[in-house]
Amino acid sequence: MIRLLSLADVISITNAVFGALAILVLFTNIEFKIHLSLSLILLGLLADGLDGILARFIGKSNIGEYLESMADMTTMVVAPAVFIFYIYMSELSVEIIRQIFLFVALILFFSFGIVRLASFSIMKKKNLYVGLPASASAIILLILSYFEVELMYILFSTVVIGALMASNIVFLKPGNAINGAALFLILLTIIFAKSYYGFAPILLFSAILIYTFGGPIYKKFLEKSQ
Repeated sequence: MIRLLSLADVISITNAVFGALAILVLFTNIEFKIHLSLSLILLGLLADGLDGILARFIGKSNIGEYLESMADMTTMVVAPAVFIFYIYMSELSVEIIRQIFLFVALILFFSFGIVRLASFSIMKKKNLYVGLPASASAIILLILSYFEVELMYILFSTVVIGALMASNIVFLKPGNAINGAALFLILLTIIFAKSYYGFAPILLFSAILIYTFGGPIYKKFLEKSQ
């Protein structure tokens, strides 16, 4: 089976390993485990971008697409859901109703994520994404929960972002300049965490939010101008 793997597949596995480690560190006694978990997920997202680049240059193996979907499920759906659960459940230890709301929201997000990633290979287009990319979805929810916003906001965001992932809304694929800016902001977030008033994760969050809500509008504008 190992002979079936390409270099891009190895990077996909690395992506999944980062996601799995992000979950496991939350249940350790490491003092900075919240930021470490966030950083590992972000590193997984970078690995996901790298495996796509390698696949374009050196080709994919026969199991490449399946492996990538499994890795993305770990890093962009399961790990963020556990991250949110870990942060908010400690605040809801005696609030059963709100716990149920959190469970329902995360189950919906998980279900939308399965639909998104299972259908990605048959719905992908050359220059477009159908549905909000799982990477953008993960970043939005991770940073909201990283700053521990009110539960009602995280519940609403989890369901809405999940629905956008599995929607038919079309998003433009970002170019090299935008991807480079995203890489820079992700690295800043990993390095600086919440230092200096949390400027790095806030900038990353703002950039992804602009892409999420501005991307479809910009696409419509381009269609009208042609």
